[in-house]
Amino acid sequence: MKSYKSQQKISLVLRYALLTLLAAIWLFPVLWIILASFSSTTTGFVQTFIPQHWTLSNYVNIFQNPLFPYGNWLINTFVIAVLSMIISTIFVLIVSFSLSRLHFKMKKTYMQLALILGMFPGLMSMVSLYYIMKAFNMLNLIGLLLIYVGGAGLGFYIFKGFLDTIPASIDEAAIIDGATKWQLFWHITLPLSKPIIVYTALMAFIGPWLDFLLPMILLGTGSPKNWTVAYGLQNMMTNAKGAAGGYFPQFVAGCIIVAVPITILFIVMQRFYVNGITAGADKG
Repeated sequence: MKSYKSQQKISLVLRYALLTLLAAIWLFPVLWIILASFSSTTTGFVQTFIPQHWTLSNYVNIFQNPLFPYGNWLINTFVIAVLSMIISTIFVLIVSFSLSRLHFKMKKTYMQLALILGMFPGLMSMVSLYYIMKAFNMLNLIGLLLIYVGGAGLGFYIFKGFLDTIPASIDEAAIIDGATKWQLFWHITLPLSKPIIVYTALMAFIGPWLDFLLPMILLGTGSPKNWTVAYGLQNMMTNAKGAAGGYFPQFVAGCIIVAVPITILFIVMQRFYVNGITAGADKG
């Protein structure tokens, strides 16, 4: 008996040791980036890991850099991400409710078609999207927003899976009491779908907030003030003026600023996020 308990303790210690090692490996580059953003060196590299001279100037200078308008990038990205989050969540909510609770012709065909289309990587459509937007003279932030929300309705599978877990008897009881489809949607489905709504909204916000490839293709020929933050930061380091100007500390500070909203959102909405993704995976 003692031998078995000893083996359990050793196994537990080894597991925690492995988890601690993995956490340290994962956190090291994150901590290094945070420390580099407070470094006063011209390159931002912290040779002693902890900066010898601490400064907040990198966070101030990135908003005052005339070559790279970080403030404009941040505002552009925030507006696009928020609008995309709202519109995409509404689209997904409507499509998922229709497929989960309503019965109509071609329903199964639509779901199969949406599944097939979802298997193709978005990279395949980038070139065609560029020429379509160029033909409509929409190589701008509005065109970028339209692309983000254009295919939102196809991402209904997790949301629909969550709605399928809500017992149909609740709907039947409401219909017997005289509830309409709209009342069923507004007073029953929405309150019970809070976790998956939060999950869908978070995913719809994170996509535009961190996306680099699509803004690069659509906004690459436009004014730097109309760029998004991911594409702008990339240009800060690849642009000849940026590389020669020693803007690495500002670049790192900009990365930290971008990561803060996402981190706060996940901490605040963690409970809803976990509930939404786990319940939505039960059925499909």
